[in-house]
Amino acid sequence: MIGLPNQTIENIKSSLKKIIKLNPEHISVYSLIIEEGTKLYEKYKNKQLELPDEESERRMYWYVKNILENNGYVHYEISNFAKQGYESKHNMDCWTQNEYIGFGVAAHSYLNGKRYSNTTDIKKYISQNKKGDPKGSDPFWSPNQIVHEIQTVEDMQKEYMLLGLRKIEGVSIQSFKNKFQENPIFLFRKELNKLVEQNLIIVDGNFIRLTNKGLDLANYVWEKFV
Repeated sequence: MIGLPNQTIENIKSSLKKIIKLNPEHISVYSLIIEEGTKLYEKYKNKQLELPDEESERRMYWYVKNILENNGYVHYEISNFAKQGYESKHNMDCWTQNEYIGFGVAAHSYLNGKRYSNTTDIKKYISQNKKGDPKGSDPFWSPNQIVHEIQTVEDMQKEYMLLGLRKIEGVSIQSFKNKFQENPIFLFRKELNKLVEQNLIIVDGNFIRLTNKGLDLANYVWEKFV
């Protein structure tokens, strides 16, 4: 974690030395976000604790990035580093909008543009699932499904861009074409042109990716595809 109360670059250096000595295959680096309604937020609001300013927090991020890369870690997603071949398969599936089906109590799924989860009540899950789909047409149907989101094609296209721009390699133009039969360069030409002009993204061969400036202002970039 970076951006913690009273944290300094020296603290970061000390932590990194210990982490690198442990030699893990995968490291996630997150900046502290204070949520309203928490005790930490109240202390911050009442000036009972001090957080590093934005410039200091960015210096921490780039220091961590440089040190980890110099020690053999691949920066493959905005908050994640891994030894070659140890990238998170689950997260990469999410960032490339791959579908998945969850089985069991409280399991989550994403299929055909629909995000849903199963009930958290195990007795209800067992008793209801014995009945099966009354229409007999959906093998994944369940009366316990809680639908969280049903996407249109436009929703899926925007999300594909947003998720893809989390990856350091960026959005594959060809993969977008294969999935949607559309060219993202044309489809999002207004958004992309503005972001290129602001030096926040670059079209690099077959990929649309964040620049170094874009890494620091990633939230602003992602907002263009919400």
